[in-house]
Amino acid sequence: MDWPADKVERRNVADLIPYIRNSRTHSDAQVAQIAASIREWGWTMPILCDEHGNVIAGHGRIMAAQKLGIEDVPCMTATGWSEAKRRAYVIADNKIALNSDWDNDMAKLELQEIEGSGFDLSLTGFSVDELNVLFDAHDFDNEDLPEQKDLHATFEVAVECKDEGEQEAVFNFLTKEGYQCRILTM
Repeated sequence: MDWPADKVERRNVADLIPYIRNSRTHSDAQVAQIAASIREWGWTMPILCDEHGNVIAGHGRIMAAQKLGIEDVPCMTATGWSEAKRRAYVIADNKIALNSDWDNDMAKLELQEIEGSGFDLSLTGFSVDELNVLFDAHDFDNEDLPEQKDLHATFEVAVECKDEGEQEAVFNFLTKEGYQCRILTM
């Protein structure tokens, strides 16, 4: 079978264009988690984009790269995809991952053994509250996890646009200039 996206190459983050209608959101706290994960393990999952640099999957990783000052990232290019196929995959990539479940007993066993080795469990993405539930609230000490802090303060600017087209143009321009942007409709 001919796979349309199987070669990884590095691209400059400034050349990648986030999908303006991406329905998956990333809070500052989650972007900080992704950034911490990249610092710990390196870049383990490439960005998926089309031939023109339009991001299909990996928006949160791009935001984390910007937060960390990473200029170029591994990318796979999906070639020959129709607009409908690309747009559908933006949703499918996120939704299909959400359709999985946890084997709580196995997760508890793994996390307990990892905790016993002294590894920082906050890097797993589980909050202290989630770990307490998983560990039956009495097996886990809150002080074992460092307090999760944002990497730095953020400052925001709101821009009013006359229509969706202008909003998309401003978003694309600012994103290409290296600003972390998100679309808000009020």
